[in-house]
Amino acid sequence: MAGPDRYLEAGCGIRNREGADPAPPPALAAVDAGNAPLPRVDAGEPQPEWVSSLATSTGRWTVRLAALFAGLALWHYASTRGITFYIRFEHIPGPLKVAQSLINHLQHATFYMHVGASLRRIAISYSLAAGIGITLGLVMGRSRLIRDLIFPYVEILRPIPGVAWIPLAILLWPTEEGSIIYITFLGALFPIILNTVHGVEQTPEVLVRAAQSLGASRMCIFRHVVLPGALPSICAGLAIGMGVSWFSLLAGEIISGQYGIGYFTWNAYSIINPPDIVVGMLTIGLLGASSTALVHLITRPALAWQRKAR
Repeated sequence: MAGPDRYLEAGCGIRNREGADPAPPPALAAVDAGNAPLPRVDAGEPQPEWVSSLATSTGRWTVRLAALFAGLALWHYASTRGITFYIRFEHIPGPLKVAQSLINHLQHATFYMHVGASLRRIAISYSLAAGIGITLGLVMGRSRLIRDLIFPYVEILRPIPGVAWIPLAILLWPTEEGSIIYITFLGALFPIILNTVHGVEQTPEVLVRAAQSLGASRMCIFRHVVLPGALPSICAGLAIGMGVSWFSLLAGEIISGQYGIGYFTWNAYSIINPPDIVVGMLTIGLLGASSTALVHLITRPALAWQRKAR
């Protein structure tokens, strides 16, 4: 048993009776040689964070612009060739005709009046919807009684499209401007409410209990735990609400408006002017995308803690 005991002592790092370190067996010596540290290779200075971020952003925007140019090329080809394979492009104006029409409208003040009227209505209705929607969502998320009182109205009124509200809105409000703002307000309100409620409900209960165990009051928990945890969903609801508000606004302007980009588009359809129809549609898309990007830009500082945690 002397041999196994000697190897057991060596494997466990136990000294032998003479007090000297025993020589490791050949197998262990080979393993130790394989685990020897490799020489370090100098990888150079690490790049600053803003350099890598700029490179990533440049690459993404390159892909996006390439996709847009590819879409324009396909649109130009289909309209010039008059493709009629199931989808008919023979009467669709090409991008060059639409660009000429847009340049012509940019030289007249009437076009800017239409855009300004739509932006004013969006600003008023969306501001009201954001304030009321976030407040109701926070209260509904924290109070079961308030939620039971308000949630049935939200679920019943939310599926009603903006076009269906137009006759009743005209009867409710003394002016067409008020009815259009009301329809736009309803379109933005419900996504903001539902996303805020969802954000409050998704707050981890363990964080709330931890704050309670430290003696935090209900207002303190709401301010420092619930509200920061719900901010991502609130910001998502604000972005969604902005897009839905443009949809509702255009529905109101088409039916009962005299100015606005929705009225401009509908009037172009009435007089059968395809280039102006596409100009109105693209203007709506650009305004909607710009306003949504503005919402993301405004809400970005509120989510700084989330980016640092990643």
